[in-house]
Formats: sequence, structure tokens, C-alpha cells
Amino acid sequence: MGEEASGGGETPPELVREAEISLLECKVCFERFGHSQQRRPRNLACGHVVCLACVAALAHPRTLALECPFCRRACRACDTSDCLPVLHLLELLGSTLHRSPAAPCAAPCIPGALSCHHAFGGWGTLVNPTGLALCPKTGRVVVVHDGKRRVKIFDSGGGCVHQFGEKGDAAQDIRYPLDVTVTNDCHVVVTDAGDRSIKVFDFFGQIKLVIRGQFSLPWGVETTPQNGVLVTDAEGGSLHLLEVDFLEGALQRTERLQAHLSSPRGVAVSWLTGAVAVLEHPLALGPRACSTRVKVFSSSMQLIGQVDTFGLSLFFPSRVTASAVTFDHQGNVVVTDTSGPAILCLGKPEEFPGLKPMVTQGLSHPVALTFTKENSLLVLDTASHSVKVYKADWR
Repeated sequence: MGEEASGGGETPPELVREAEISLLECKVCFERFGHSQQRRPRNLACGHVVCLACVAALAHPRTLALECPFCRRACRACDTSDCLPVLHLLELLGSTLHRSPAAPCAAPCIPGALSCHHAFGGWGTLVNPTGLALCPKTGRVVVVHDGKRRVKIFDSGGGCVHQFGEKGDAAQDIRYPLDVTVTNDCHVVVTDAGDRSIKVFDFFGQIKLVIRGQFSLPWGVETTPQNGVLVTDAEGGSLHLLEVDFLEGALQRTERLQAHLSSPRGVAVSWLTGAVAVLEHPLALGPRACSTRVKVFSSSMQLIGQVDTFGLSLFFPSRVTASAVTFDHQGNVVVTDTSGPAILCLGKPEEFPGLKPMVTQGLSHPVALTFTKENSLLVLDTASHSVKVYKADWR
């Protein structure tokens, strides 16, 4: 006991990084709070905390009225006040925080480790996002979320260039989007849990096709190299391949590739090998009932590898709860982990599980991910309502 107390002079770097991400960062602009005028943390009337610069940006220029970007409660800029607990924490961790920018440099010593280069979105631009995809031709980023217009398209720099998909009950509206993919000819395919349908739009937002009545709860969606569409049915426990004439807006064929899956959600396909990964959420009992399982099938739909939460716990010190799956350009399976939170590489399916952390900092609740042609990793973080861009950094 005495030995532990005498060695308690330094704050563990993991605790410092967690404090920076969870407590010392404005969740509107993603800048770290500070003692400078613009970065000072301010309490809104509802209790949420944002920096002074964001208070000024959100407030009406004449009336100073603003809405909390998180709970939408009305208040006035002149009624905000310094958040003393955050300021005190800044003072307490002051010297440690000045050293903290060097901490990420230790991460790339893990082969394949990535660092965050920038983020875009944020509350208001995105609201509780659920799905992420890249346009193969243009490289633009497509996100589905809970905003008034459900589909947002961003350029590579993070600027919103287009949005569509009204929130409503009409056939062409999107009630509750779960996932999105973009086909090889730039059509946007969305799974809508609100009316249990699949909706196809062109890249300008014009509705081309609505498929309903064939699925109990369509969830994950992915484009194949042959321009087919893979769809998981979470309630039906199945995986389907859709062949669509996108120009004519006609469904040509539906094939059930797998049955007897356990609440399948995420789905991904490797453009290198044609392998298909499915993320299952099997029902379990007990206090720690949340469990996930990744199954990988060959291009001929033969099972070639699988691993679940328990299996990963044998190789990783903390519990892993996968929320999304993809393949990298080398054919490795990569998952988002909401328990970490982290991004983990599971290796090639035939070598499961070769677990290797890729991102262990800066995430809150990752729910989707994809790789760009330049091998950058895009991660959709629903807790911070943002897309985070990770790249290899070997400094």
C-alpha cells in the first residue's frame, strides 16, 4: 500500500488521454478546452459545456439567443458561465497535457497503428449517424443519420456538398436509416428500418426503386465488385444478394445466400478475394449478455473463419464488442469495437484470430468504417456525430 502511494505522483498516460477525449474537448468543434478567451469552457443553462467560440458562433448576433446543440434547450449567450470543474481539471493536468501530444507518437510502434488526421461533421451537421459509405468513382463520403435530410454527401475535405432523403412517411422518404452503400455506378442504397425497406437513389437524390415486403428487418448493406447488393435481414436471420438494373430502377433477382444466421447486421465484401464477412449479434443470457460474432464466407459462400466475443477475450485483455466490419486492401478483416472503444484488425479469415489494435485513442462509439483508395481509414463515431480520418503515421 505504502509503495503504491509513494509512486502516485504521475498521472497514468491512459487516464490523461481519456480525460482529453471525454472531458477536455468541445464536442461541437472538437478543439481542446483551454484558458484562452476563445477556448474557455462555458456552461449552458441546460448543463452542457461548449467552448466560448462555439457559444459565439451559435448565438443570434442581435438577441444572443441560442439552442443547446445537444438537447435543443433555449438559452442566451449572456447567461452562460465558466465551467469551473473543467478549468480546475485543466490546471490539475496542466503539465501532463502539455506532454500529451507526444503520446500518440508511441502508438505507431504497433505495426499498422493509425493516427487521426482530421474529423468532420459534428452535432447539427450530423445527428446520431448510423451508416457510412464511399462512392467508388468520386471518392465522396456518404453518411446516413437522423437529421431532417437523412443522407449527406461530403467531399474529401469534409465539406457537405449535397443532402437528400426527407424524414417522412412517403415511399421516397427515409424514416429510420440503418446503413448505406454506394454502387459502382454511383447509386445510393439505404436500408430503412422505419418501413422495413431498401431504397435506391441516384447520386442527386432522385428515388429510383423501393424494395419492401421481402425482408423482416433489412439492416446491413454492401456493394459487390459485380455491382450486386448484399443485404442482411436481422430478424429473418439471412443474407441476400440483390441484382438490380439501376438505370431502369428494376429489381431483377433476389438470392438468399445464407440462412440460420443469428441477428446478422453488418456485412462487408473483400474486393481482393470476394470473401464476405457478416457480423452477428446472437442472443445470450446473463448480466454480460451482449455478444457479437464475425463469420467470413468464401466467394462461393463456404464458411472459412469465425470468431466471437469470447474467442477474442482469450487474445485481448478487455472485452471486445464488434459493431461494424470491413476488409482492408490486403484482405484482412477489420472491426470497430464499442467496448474499447477501438479499431481492431483480426487478420485474414483463414488465420483467425490474429488480433492487432489499429486505433485505440480518440474514439467514443464507433459504428461504421471503410478504407479509401489511398488506404486512409474512415470511422463513423456516433457519439461525437462525426467522421474521423485515420492514416499511418510513422514519424
